Amino acid sequence: MTRLASAFAKPHPALVCFLTGGDGDTAANLDALVEGGADVIELGMPFTDPMADGPAIQAANLRSLGAGTRIADILRIAAEFRARHPQVPLVLMGYANPMTIRGPEWFAGECAKAGVDGVICVDIPPEEDAALGPALRAGGISLIRLATPTSDADRLNTILKDTSGFLYYVSVAGITGMQQAGIGSIEDAVARLKAATNLPVAVGFGVRTPEQASAIAKVADGVVVGSALVELVGQHGANAGGPLRELTAALADAVHGARDD
Repeated sequence: MTRLASAFAKPHPALVCFLTGGDGDTAANLDALVEGGADVIELGMPFTDPMADGPAIQAANLRSLGAGTRIADILRIAAEFRARHPQVPLVLMGYANPMTIRGPEWFAGECAKAGVDGVICVDIPPEEDAALGPALRAGGISLIRLATPTSDADRLNTILKDTSGFLYYVSVAGITGMQQAGIGSIEDAVARLKAATNLPVAVGFGVRTPEQASAIAKVADGVVVGSALVELVGQHGANAGGPLRELTAALADAVHGARDD
């Protein structure tokens, strides 16, 4: 069983936590997420035009790039994380240009060497799978795709083709961190998605509090939290580890215990 499969096979929903690589003391901050109880880690690859991201993650991208972060740094962070946390799934999330500029085979090979479990590429649609998908799959790396509220049945079939690891449901038609969909619409969407696939369904975009995370975890296989964590790095800088651990622990308690009632 892969690390991702194991994370979603636990007797409770999974907490998926995102941070931007190269923003602050990334190694210490990732360790804080694990110590707080995160089941899956998403590591963002900084990019100059993060079109799907809201102000918090945009600012984190600028801080990271301003500090000189390069693809090699992200891969090093990933490899060092894998050495420290051999069982915790690690997913790289980002945009096509950094992932394909040296060729998909190069990127997939470097991900495999670093112990990366999955990749989310926001701006390569499934119709252009050849740009990255075959190389990742050849390296044993899951290509995790996004479904949205506007993904109809035909589109969903296209999205699910060759998707693995889990399906990421973007609960709002917009950018990260700005709004949250009503729980009723999320429940309906998750039911529709789970009728179409056996993959775990993780819900993200706009999830900020333990209360929101708990409500979603009652119906979904996983909950993704990003902007609220990234904001703590922006606020606390080199001292972000403690606040990150505290918030992650509260989120983990909420997600892991959501179905105990």
